[in-house]
Amino acid sequence: MSAVRDPRPLTGEPLALDLLNTRWNRDGVVQDLLADTDGLAVWLASNGLAGDHPADAEVLHRLRTARDAIKAAVDGSPQEAAPLVDAVLEHGRIRARLTAGGPAEEPEFADPAWGPAWLAARSYLDLLTRTPDRIRTCAGGSCILYFFDTSRNGTRRWCSMAACGNRAKASRHYARSKEN
Repeated sequence: MSAVRDPRPLTGEPLALDLLNTRWNRDGVVQDLLADTDGLAVWLASNGLAGDHPADAEVLHRLRTARDAIKAAVDGSPQEAAPLVDAVLEHGRIRARLTAGGPAEEPEFADPAWGPAWLAARSYLDLLTRTPDRIRTCAGGSCILYFFDTSRNGTRRWCSMAACGNRAKASRHYARSKEN
């Protein structure tokens, strides 16, 4: 496991969105955790995948491919992005098995280097199956993060109330005070 702390402002989202959140804004400059294999090691460790998948150039390239495909699907038309997501998904499958503990489903990959990318694309399909309208982009002005809205009434607007939400509220307050 990597000893380096995950520098991203938002972690813990479902795997597909966590992959999208490997790009974020810091002081107006886009940061990219997947710029190199060191960042890949941090991402794999943060998602419990470090022991099963190496942080090498092959995995990094495939994971970036999945990130681009999922981003195209979330930001654009799912129909137009479907071939991109499907191209990632074609590198793995779910194998149903009966084990001593009962039924089990396990992912299998034709090429293990596709593992993390395939798992992220599969996570995106799971989100679409559950509640696709809860996949959101942050309403914070310069924020480029994504989140899965788990609020009771489905009205969450910001990646983080402490960061983007607070900035938006402070900005509205300042604008109102200037008017008076």
